[in-house]
Amino acid sequence: MDSTFWHDRWASNQIGFHLPEVNPYLLRHWPGLGLANQARVLVPLCGKSLDLMWLVQQGYGVLGVELSEKAVQEFFQEHCLVAQVSQRGSFKVYQAGAIELWCGDFFELSREDAASCTALYDRAALIALPPLMRERYAAHLQVITPQVGSGLLISLDYQQAQKAGPPFAVSDDEVHRLLGAHWRLSTLEQRDILAESPKFAQAGVTRLEERVYQLAGC
Repeated sequence: MDSTFWHDRWASNQIGFHLPEVNPYLLRHWPGLGLANQARVLVPLCGKSLDLMWLVQQGYGVLGVELSEKAVQEFFQEHCLVAQVSQRGSFKVYQAGAIELWCGDFFELSREDAASCTALYDRAALIALPPLMRERYAAHLQVITPQVGSGLLISLDYQQAQKAGPPFAVSDDEVHRLLGAHWRLSTLEQRDILAESPKFAQAGVTRLEERVYQLAGC
C-alpha cells in the first residue's frame, strides 16, 4: 500500500471511512482525559473528519496530518473557513485559528513539528495501515511524541482472513505490543458492531469489535 492508493480513494470519493457526524466515542470519552484548556492534539491521518472541528470547539488546538490535499481543502470549504497556506519542510500547511492541517506524509513529521502536542487522537490511522506499516507507524509515533501524556485510540478487530482491509484488523494484543511500552493503555469500551456494518456482514465477517483505549503517559 502506497500513497497512490489513498489519493485514488479521495479522487474517486471512495471514503466510506469518513463519518458524517462526530465520533460518539470521542464525545463520550474525551472529556474524561482531563486535558488542560488549549492543549494541542495530534491527529494522524485525519482526513476531513468532523472530529477535528469538535476538538477546536471544545477549546483545543489541533494539528492534523493528512496525505490528501483534496481532503484538507474540502475540510476548510465545508466549514466555511479561510485557511492561510504555508510550506513547512515537505508539508503544505493549512491553518485557520486553532486548527492546522499538515498535508503530506505522516512519516516525515518530526519531533520538532509535533513538539507542542500534548495529546493524541487516533480514530482511523492505526487501522488504515497493513501490518508492516503499523509497526513503522507505532515506532515513528513514539519518536515524535515523547511529551504526549494523554489520548484516545479507536481500533477494529475481526478475522482478517474473512475480509481484506482497509480498515485492517488490529487485535488487542497487537495494540498493547505496539504502544504499550510508550503509554499505559486502558480499554474504555468494547462493542461488536457487525449488525451496524452490512459490508462486513456481506463479506462473511462473523465478528467485528471496536475498542476504545485511553492512553496515559508511563
